[in-house]
Amino acid sequence: MEPVTLRTERLVLSLPTLDDVDAIYDACQDAETQRYTTVPSPYERHHAEEFVPKVAEEWKSGAHVTWAMREGEVLAGMIGLYRLDGRGGGELGYWVSPWSRRRGLLTEAARAVIDWGFDPAGADLHRIEWRAVVGNVGSARAARTLGFRYEGTLREALVGSFGRDDGWIAAVLRTDDRMPQPWPVLED
Repeated sequence: MEPVTLRTERLVLSLPTLDDVDAIYDACQDAETQRYTTVPSPYERHHAEEFVPKVAEEWKSGAHVTWAMREGEVLAGMIGLYRLDGRGGGELGYWVSPWSRRRGLLTEAARAVIDWGFDPAGADLHRIEWRAVVGNVGSARAARTLGFRYEGTLREALVGSFGRDDGWIAAVLRTDDRMPQPWPVLED
């Protein structure tokens, strides 16, 4: 699969480049990013240097597709569709740079990625899942805003640098209206 560039009102989503290594490294020093995502902890510069060519290779294989979220010259984060299984399923994953949080950039980027994921000219998916470590309320609120339907808790299903964690799971189907739904794990 060839990399695709997506554009939103404020963002350009494109393949990360070696010019992004410093910003990726800086963003991944954030304790929340290390705790709630699969980035290594501690996060070292070589991880960022290895990440960029790995993303390009994963696009070629079609198993995972990752975009750098850019607001002008600023790296706002990473977003992608992962575990593309060739049968219409995938998983939305992301992290947002600490300096770009709480401004709606993630939901803006995710809407574009989800649209592309469901588009027959894009990934042609039927179902997109979202998973997060139990307690990652910010990610859960974003997923709910995007129309994901909460499906439950997966016991010790998520493996990262901190070991095994229980994970929340939600999904959105191509046929869903993508309106926010009540989530029992979010009290607001």
